[in-house]
Amino acid sequence: MAQQKKKLVEDITSMEEDFSQWYTDVVKKAELMDYSSVKGCMVIEPYGYALWENMQHDLDARFKKVGVQNVYMPMFIPESLLQKEKDHVEGFAPECAIVTEGGGEKLAERLYVRPTSETLFCEHYQKIIHSYRDLPKLYNQWCSVVRWEKTTRPFLRSSEFLWQEGHTMHETAEEAQEFTLTMLKVYEDFYRDTLAIPAVVGKKTEKEKFAGAEATYTIEPMMHNGVALQGGTSHYFGDGFTKAFDITFTDRENKLCHPHQTSWGVSTRMIGAVIMVHGDDNGLVLPPKIAPIQVVIVPVAQHKPGVLEKARELQAQLSETFRVKLDDSDNSPGWKFAQYEMQGVPLRLEIGPKDIENGQCVLVRRDNREKQFVSLENLEGAIESALSALHDAMYQRALENLKQKTFTATTYEEFLDTAENRPGFIKAMWCGDSACEEKIKEETGGVKSRCIPFEEEHLSDVCVCCGKPAKHMVYWGKQY
Repeated sequence: MAQQKKKLVEDITSMEEDFSQWYTDVVKKAELMDYSSVKGCMVIEPYGYALWENMQHDLDARFKKVGVQNVYMPMFIPESLLQKEKDHVEGFAPECAIVTEGGGEKLAERLYVRPTSETLFCEHYQKIIHSYRDLPKLYNQWCSVVRWEKTTRPFLRSSEFLWQEGHTMHETAEEAQEFTLTMLKVYEDFYRDTLAIPAVVGKKTEKEKFAGAEATYTIEPMMHNGVALQGGTSHYFGDGFTKAFDITFTDRENKLCHPHQTSWGVSTRMIGAVIMVHGDDNGLVLPPKIAPIQVVIVPVAQHKPGVLEKARELQAQLSETFRVKLDDSDNSPGWKFAQYEMQGVPLRLEIGPKDIENGQCVLVRRDNREKQFVSLENLEGAIESALSALHDAMYQRALENLKQKTFTATTYEEFLDTAENRPGFIKAMWCGDSACEEKIKEETGGVKSRCIPFEEEHLSDVCVCCGKPAKHMVYWGKQY
């Protein structure tokens, strides 16, 4: 990472001193969220919500490219409906919020505030799917869900959070399995190309898969401190739900069949990922494609003739192409520099009397504070290039962090030592027995299997935990 110069923002705890406090300081000081009177729930402030809107806009376009349509389901699920898929309800039961009264009267049937909407989608699909001609059904909804978390942290784990959940139905198992991986690839591309975040991608173990799924695939980015974050998941459900909900269709040979289902989702925890992958001791560092403000214009000596007029002219010109803010407040330039550095604005444009005289301005990159004098005639092209270079540099730094904090262990002693002393991912062989997963989690204070990567390395012939013949290479690590 480029050598940081003088720290501009003094009231943010250093991430090396206390990473958790640093994170809390950043989300508050950058005005991303505020705490609410409801335990575990937060107010997402305009700047934080703008981040979510930009993510949503980008992802929604990607979904539509593969044929997905948006719908909206009720937020309440009748208890009898949730009970239809036993494994599913058992997986979510401890986190559910339940409504027992409405309009001052006790309800005849309890209603669950949706922790996820598989059952609601299945109820609807049962009504509208009759023939193979009705398939595939590729539906997604943007909504909030409620999971009553014991320990919460802004954007990472809250009792109510925003997300999207896709639920699709397919004619064959092969088609559903293919679409499950298609959506995983959509997430992987989005993380890389929009969020500038690399990740390990693969399949969850049987123990870690989604309740009711036949297979769960995951994208696992690494935070600056070496802790993993489950960044998004895509699930193949097979026909378990469709049998439980009696969803059938007449196939091409006029036989009655059950369709095959997928589900996939990402949430506002992506905001947490952006903060913890890219942020530094001065606050946020935002990827240009989701930054609410891509360029902030700071007039220097704005009281002098022509400065504000020129700044406003540049704002009007650049707003055609970029998300631009002009700060013409009476705060000092130094205060403005610190404020927008803390908020992670990718580019700062400084314009003063001498710049106007020379037909130029100064562009300053957020990630490394690199200054560039740019001719006003070539400004749009220079900004485009600077934003692209900044994105690439952010991705490379994150990739280097991932590489530096990924270790290999071939013995249990080596595994335990790494888990204790070197935060990050540990690549190690595994026998396939969930008992070894439990033992590792207990003896390391929370290291879990993150995923079985699609491209496995052969590190040894035996399980790192029990010494039995190994079946897979697994990425292990602690998670948020």
